[in-house]
Amino acid sequence: MCGIIGYIGPRAAASIILGGLRRLEYRGYDSAGIALLQDNHILVERAVGKLSNLETRMNGSEAQSTRSPAAGTEHLRVGVGHTRWATHGPPSERNAHPHVSMDGKVAVVHNGIVENFIELKRELQSEGVVFNSDTDTEVIVHMVNRYMHAGYDLERAAHATIGQLRGSQAIVLISIEEPDKLIAARIGNAGGVSIGVGNGEMFVASDIPGILEHTRRIIFLDSHEVAVVRSNGVEVRKVGGDSVRKEPHTIAWDPVSAEKGEYRHFMQKEIFEQARAITDTIRGRVDFRSGEVTLENLSIAPDAARRLKRIYTTACGTSAHSGLVGKFLLEGIARVSTEVDYGSEFRYRNPLVGPDMAVLGITQSGETADTLAAMQEAREKGASVWSIVNAVGSQAERVSDGYIAMRAGPEIGVASTKAFTTSIVNQYLLACYLAQQMAADEEPRSMDDRPLHARNLARLPNLVSRVLEPEPLYDELANQFHDRQHFLYLGRGINYPLALEGALKLKEISYIHAEGYPAGEMKHGPIALIDEHMPVLCIAVRDNVYDKMISQIEQVKARNGIVIAVATEGDDTIAHKADYVLWVPETPPLLTPVVTAIPLQRLAYHLAVRRGCDVDQPRNLAKSVTVE
Repeated sequence: MCGIIGYIGPRAAASIILGGLRRLEYRGYDSAGIALLQDNHILVERAVGKLSNLETRMNGSEAQSTRSPAAGTEHLRVGVGHTRWATHGPPSERNAHPHVSMDGKVAVVHNGIVENFIELKRELQSEGVVFNSDTDTEVIVHMVNRYMHAGYDLERAAHATIGQLRGSQAIVLISIEEPDKLIAARIGNAGGVSIGVGNGEMFVASDIPGILEHTRRIIFLDSHEVAVVRSNGVEVRKVGGDSVRKEPHTIAWDPVSAEKGEYRHFMQKEIFEQARAITDTIRGRVDFRSGEVTLENLSIAPDAARRLKRIYTTACGTSAHSGLVGKFLLEGIARVSTEVDYGSEFRYRNPLVGPDMAVLGITQSGETADTLAAMQEAREKGASVWSIVNAVGSQAERVSDGYIAMRAGPEIGVASTKAFTTSIVNQYLLACYLAQQMAADEEPRSMDDRPLHARNLARLPNLVSRVLEPEPLYDELANQFHDRQHFLYLGRGINYPLALEGALKLKEISYIHAEGYPAGEMKHGPIALIDEHMPVLCIAVRDNVYDKMISQIEQVKARNGIVIAVATEGDDTIAHKADYVLWVPETPPLLTPVVTAIPLQRLAYHLAVRRGCDVDQPRNLAKSVTVE
């Protein structure tokens, strides 16, 4: 949700940066800041709350229009700005970006999570560095400054620093030592970096709507690329490596084309936004040291948490599959019995719902008729009603006793992608929060696993980013199987719901018939379908049911079936048994569905495109089902 704007050129930087941040407000934020190069120092202003507070701070009076430069900054031509949604440290002026080095010579703005910031911070502190914030971002500026003191220029210092950071990042740096440039970098996919090409001026943004007023010529950085941006052009290199030739894309002025940016379809864009969406989902909700979880719109007292007998999750379609994953999370972490019902079925079976129970509705739009009806049924029976929703101010949010904002961001494609993965992350947070509340006021546990859960969440955006790297196998699979009429998807344990979701994605957008099954059920019927024409997608990551999945794969191969496996990187056994393998990084077991979902989404997308289907608006489907 954080926004970044940078500028270098002949015009007043403040007005351009503030105007760009204003156009990125839709992403949400809790503080904002700006840094401008001013002679031999960096002018920094930061404020909690809305941009108007920052403008007031800069002007020393009532905020003026962002079309006019802030008072006293008209001559400043280089700067960066940022709107922050808190991750490390609460919303406060000291935690707002930009952050500046101890000697005041380097400033940074940053989107993402530095997974290893605790180790890096300790190392820097041992060298005498004093930190002025609670953020992970501050380690970046101090490391860059350390390398510059060792004789590196700003670009080399950025490369050296980035090589030590773990996680997915978008970074922009400025320095009074080299006032003729900005450094912009993208590592992974948790934050985009767009560079706008103007006439004698250049722009940097996390999202192109922030700079589209000034230029339509946009260069998109790919993962592990660093750009040196000067007023007359840009040079791009791989991190620590060779130069990369980048040609600007020309973006149409119309809002739809502008929003798609470099992508062919909204669904494709939304698939690739998932690392950032997950980062946004986690922001401000987890203390990565203690593991404590805060859900800003859902408060459950410790006594109420301990009295909780059962959770019923009610949802439809993709959200129901998310709820099936959530059952594993809520039962595994919070140890609360959980049932999952389709919204369209829940109220017609007179469910045994009452006090000391909760009904959790999951709905991207917040207006899904069946889910709303199920929530109302629960309220009438005396249960607590919670929801996970993406649309702010929706009906589901309003009728709930408490809700969790999904924070997926706008999802335009009818087939849900990032709303699926973010709702899983939200259920993980809910499970951790419930476990935390149940343990409140009790003696500290000798084996408190909350910090472990927090560390796993911190790693997740980067793991997702790795699954979003370019992979030519998707095109190969699309060419090979676009004319097939049937697919079978198999999974076990927490990844069984992913078999259902992968099959649904394929049906929705490619119109290929597909079925998802628990792998152990294959021999109870679906095995009759398997022959040399049947592609069988097997989710076979290394987990507690891995050996069982190997057995299922062998049974498919014994009947001449074609196996497409989703497997953990480095698994030689799968490499030899499957016909095709889509690799995913090793992931904490309870978070594997977030990572395994993405190859299934990408495969469905490529098959649909190869078949010439309308990916964003598949036939007979609507984004929100508002009638029963």
